[in-house]
Amino acid sequence: MSIKGKRVAILVEQLYQELEVWYPYYRLKEEGASVTVVGSGTAKEYPGKYGYPIAVDKNVDQVKPGDFDAVVIPGGYAPDHLRRFPRMVELVKKVYEQGGVIAAICHAGWMLASADIIRGVKCTSFFAIKDDMKNAGGKWEDSEVVVDQRIITSRKPDDLPAFCRELIKALG
Repeated sequence: MSIKGKRVAILVEQLYQELEVWYPYYRLKEEGASVTVVGSGTAKEYPGKYGYPIAVDKNVDQVKPGDFDAVVIPGGYAPDHLRRFPRMVELVKKVYEQGGVIAAICHAGWMLASADIIRGVKCTSFFAIKDDMKNAGGKWEDSEVVVDQRIITSRKPDDLPAFCRELIKALG
């Protein structure tokens, strides 16, 4: 399925989980999407959890919600850093409110909670933040991928094939 012309932001901050950035990055590009790596603005390049760096295409102050059809939020420790920036949280919330797809894996559920878009939505995440997801109103389940109301969630890197398959389907 081609998603040529679709515009996707991948949010990054320090200590992102490498596979959860690079796997979707290349899968989306392979399917024809335009992918923009968006950082908080604190650096032009961020180290991953295992040290692999990623360069930022734009910082959050250089984009607006209407620029994107979807936002991918990878896990690692990056979501805890990302949600400290109100503009990042606002970007996720506004893209969703404007009809975009939000895809969050692993600890990225923290951003969904901070953006207040998980309330009443079926979801999953890394098991360690299950309580956070439930306390934010999410209907948490232990599944490799959950799709509900344009929100796609997965638990961990092993779930990336299902995560990307559903993201591509949602953008198609």
